[in-house]
Amino acid sequence: MAGEFVVLDSYASMFGMRYEEEDLDNKSPLLLQINPIHQKIPVLIHNGKAVCESLIIVHYMDEICHDKKPLLPTDPYVYDAGKRTWTTKGKEQEAAKKQFIEILRTLEGALGDKPYIGGEDFGFGDVALVPYCSWFHTHETCGNFKIEPEVPKIMEWAKRCMERESVSKGIVDPHKVYEAVLFYKKKLGIE
Repeated sequence: MAGEFVVLDSYASMFGMRYEEEDLDNKSPLLLQINPIHQKIPVLIHNGKAVCESLIIVHYMDEICHDKKPLLPTDPYVYDAGKRTWTTKGKEQEAAKKQFIEILRTLEGALGDKPYIGGEDFGFGDVALVPYCSWFHTHETCGNFKIEPEVPKIMEWAKRCMERESVSKGIVDPHKVYEAVLFYKKKLGIE
C-alpha cells in the first residue's frame, strides 16, 4: 500500500474525524476539483486519484490492503438508525431509537468481554467505530434517551478508547457535534 494519501472531511462527520478539515459552507478548490459532481466528503485521494463516499473508500482500502483483516463492519446500519434519532419525530423516531440500540447491542455482543473490538489490542475496528461515540450525546439529547444503561460494555469500551491520546486528540467534542446538528436541523427545517 504505497503512495500518498489525503482525506478531505468535516469535523462533525463520523466517517473521518481524523483527517484534513473541509469547510462545507466554503468548499475548497481541491474538493471542487476532485469531486466536482457531488462536492461531498469524505474523499480519499490516493496518488492523485479521488475515491469518493465512505463505503467506497472502505472497499477500496480493503482491495489495496488485501493482506490485512477486512475493514467492513458486520452491521452497516448504525449510521442510518443514528441519523434518524435526530431527523425524525414521533413513532418514526421511537423506531429509530430502538433500532439504534439494537445495533449497539449487536456490536456489544461482538465486543463481548474483550477490551477492544478485535481482541486485546486496539485496532482498525476500534478506529472505525470510535467516531460514532462523539455523536452519542446528540442521539441522546435529540432522541430523549440514554445509551449507557442499554449497552454499558460499549460505553466502557468508548471510555477505554478515549484514554488513548491518538483517539482523544482526533475525536470532536460531543457538544460541538450537537451544535452542528442543531444548525443543520434549523437549516433543513427539522425542528
